Amino acid sequence: METDDALDGAPTADTAARVREVIAAAGVSQREFARRVVMDPSKLSRSLSGTRRFTAAELARIADEGRVDAGWLLGTRSREKAAAPTAGVEGGRPLQIVRETVRLIAEHGFHAVRVADIARACATSSAAIHYHFPGRAELLEAAVRWCMDEDTARRAARLAEADDAAAELRQLIALQTPRTAQQRRQWAVWLDLWAEAARSTAVGRLHSEYYRQWRETVADVVRRGVGQGVFRAGLDPQAAALTLTALIDGLATHVLSVGGASSAAAADAMHAALTTHVTDTILAP
Repeated sequence: METDDALDGAPTADTAARVREVIAAAGVSQREFARRVVMDPSKLSRSLSGTRRFTAAELARIADEGRVDAGWLLGTRSREKAAAPTAGVEGGRPLQIVRETVRLIAEHGFHAVRVADIARACATSSAAIHYHFPGRAELLEAAVRWCMDEDTARRAARLAEADDAAAELRQLIALQTPRTAQQRRQWAVWLDLWAEAARSTAVGRLHSEYYRQWRETVADVVRRGVGQGVFRAGLDPQAAALTLTALIDGLATHVLSVGGASSAAAADAMHAALTTHVTDTILAP
């Protein structure tokens, strides 16, 4: 099993050019490519511009996504990938690792997840995990970033279906109500990471940034609704977003604390309470 030492040499300006080739061949935007390799888009941008060097693990994930040899990115090997992509793994090995990490966090908690547990879930070795994500902190940060990206993509898709801001707000409330197993897993991860945010760790800062973006999304919807005349005139978008997101957080916490058959009733009650709040304080009379 290869480790990071297999990527001999250091990233150079030519490495950035080769990564650009891989992105171009993928036929997607730079931001979408960053999402696929579970990398901070700003770090990818700085690495491509030469103000930051790619890490060996980042190049391993880029090579996996681009189906090229990691050594080629460093200029030490031919372009062809030495082995075929991981058979039966949707999105490649890095995304499989991240998805399993998210599942384990939801089931067992942030601090209970070990690299050995993730390797077992992926039917691989700890060395293979470290090849793509050298440290546990980097892996957990990648898992949080993947959750953020997936959540953002789902919101964008649902908002695109709405006819006006009122419909957009209803879509957001539906997405945030933990009815399905997937929604409950997502909320379990967010609740577990709030404690990390309070400690100002790297993952916590990322989580805080996500919440800033989430509240801004709600504020933008409110702002559009006021402009369309479907929301109350003079409504403060930022204040309305802060109140609504706080209600969502508190009510979702209650839903997740209720187990068994009662959880469905709790989710219904949460949705009804949020709908009533929007009707009474946001929608135009």
